[in-house]
Amino acid sequence: MRLTKKKDEDPSARERILSAAEELFAESGFDATPTSRIAARAGVPKGLVHYYFQRKPDLLSALVERLPDERVEPEGVVVPGDVAASLRGLVAELDSRMRASYLLSHLLWREADTHTAVRDALQQRFGRVVDEVRAVITAASTGSLPIATFDTAAGLLALAVSYRHSVARHGESEEAAGAGTMDREVDFIAGALTAPPAPAPLAR
Repeated sequence: MRLTKKKDEDPSARERILSAAEELFAESGFDATPTSRIAARAGVPKGLVHYYFQRKPDLLSALVERLPDERVEPEGVVVPGDVAASLRGLVAELDSRMRASYLLSHLLWREADTHTAVRDALQQRFGRVVDEVRAVITAASTGSLPIATFDTAAGLLALAVSYRHSVARHGESEEAAGAGTMDREVDFIAGALTAPPAPAPLAR
């Protein structure tokens, strides 16, 4: 097999390699998985793994790109005047996109501690989620609150969503438990944003 020409590339082989790497990294961990096992699982020569991915960490960087697009347009989830319903809509949309990738998400968050490229990519994704939460809060809110308040609320909810995705597993019981917890957090954040201001103390 000639591997030096672009016309010889096989996209399906690259995808099989990535799928095999995802499965094996999840089963045994990144460090304990040699590229020879990845090649065997993918049904390709070991040299083809190194052709597509010169270094083993390059496999992790490519797996980040397999995560679903987390961008959600605010107008698709915003209920004008109802911050809680709008945030629930956003969380539900993010969950639906991640549902088929819970295992991959957990794997990448686990490896982010020791691989800078993965950590940086996940931090960029987290920043985009913060921006989306802020945009939904802003669009749904009818009150006038300081920008810092919106920023704090957006950061808190984005942290909750990202953490849940990082530890999620396949299974209805875990998913249902996570959804219940998120409802409470959404209600808490929305309540804090929409609570009437405390009355000023009476002058003596």
